[in-house]
Amino acid sequence: MSRNIVLSRQFQKLISRSPRKIQLQFKDRLELFLENDRHPLLNNHRLTGKLKEYYSINVTGDWRALYSIQDDTIVFEVIGTHSQLYK
Repeated sequence: MSRNIVLSRQFQKLISRSPRKIQLQFKDRLELFLENDRHPLLNNHRLTGKLKEYYSINVTGDWRALYSIQDDTIVFEVIGTHSQLYK
């Protein structure tokens, strides 16, 4: 299944301000996501509550990337630490 992947403007701004290590780790995780979006390292899951329209993947132990699905497009919306995203 071919999927379009888009990085939202907000995501691009957040990733550019993230530590270089996180930028590289996200790139690796995105490649893994494209190969197998259910890979255990990603811990890909739908969120609940006020973030219920988003899904989350692990970038590192503490960093998460949140995405939404719009038609046939996956839109990465925000990236940040667990405490930044889920306050």
